[in-house]
Amino acid sequence: MVCALGAAVCYGTATVLQAIAARTAAATGPGGDVALLWRALRQWRYVAGLMLDGLGFLLQVLALRSVPIYAVGAALAASLAVTAVVAARLLRVRLSRVEWAAVAVVCAGLALLGLASGAEGDRAGSAALRWAMLGTAAGVLLLDGVGGRLPERVRALVLGLASGFGFGVVEVAVRLIDGVTPGALLVNPAAYALLLGGGAAFLLLTSALQRGSVTAATAGMVLGETVGPALVGVVWLGDRTRPGLGWMAVLGFAVAVAGSLALARFGEAPVPQVHDGGGPPGPGSAPEPSRRPRFRQAP
Repeated sequence: MVCALGAAVCYGTATVLQAIAARTAAATGPGGDVALLWRALRQWRYVAGLMLDGLGFLLQVLALRSVPIYAVGAALAASLAVTAVVAARLLRVRLSRVEWAAVAVVCAGLALLGLASGAEGDRAGSAALRWAMLGTAAGVLLLDGVGGRLPERVRALVLGLASGFGFGVVEVAVRLIDGVTPGALLVNPAAYALLLGGGAAFLLLTSALQRGSVTAATAGMVLGETVGPALVGVVWLGDRTRPGLGWMAVLGFAVAVAGSLALARFGEAPVPQVHDGGGPPGPGSAPEPSRRPRFRQAP
């Protein structure tokens, strides 16, 4: 559970650092995506964010090999609370009382989950489940091609939900990989599901954030990456709680996810506007969305 919380801290902090770097890169001169990325990569904040993303993914894998998927999923959703707190500190973003309450609710839910969670399930997962994860990942990838044709009012939510399914495939696939030798990985459908699911989820989330509401896209992603994988872990992989504390785990999971949904606008960290002089923003600068896709879940 410590690894899961550590991953949330890494992901949430990386989102803010990368948002600052991306906005600064856009303000320093014109150019296409490649030029903007190159300027961002020359900033220590962006590089530090990428390093935190990598560390967060390693911690996520360790957590998934030790505790139930439902606990890890809820902890990863809590990275939105980390982003909110870090943004309030570094970017002077004002959180409302409701948002501060949501941060407290997330912490309370995770505390309940930590007390109630047992060890990871002892079932290895069937070959059918491995192929099902690969098929789900392929289905998520296909949705990227039709996402732009969806009605505008539901587009971001559907694409965000589909991206959450892709990230959920990654969570389940980690549990279905028994050996990490090249021979074992090549014949395991779960290894391909992990790569395909992560890549498809990243593309879908990028599309969702560019074509619709950040809040709707992030809310859909949180639901997709928590509820489905949690059910798979309990039903097919044997995830359980400590004896007699099943109710506490359900309550903690629901509370943590609900609090994360209340903070969904931090799916992209808000960054200060840069004034016409191109220097750092003043204390009264209004925040605006970074319009930058989240990098945290991509393996």
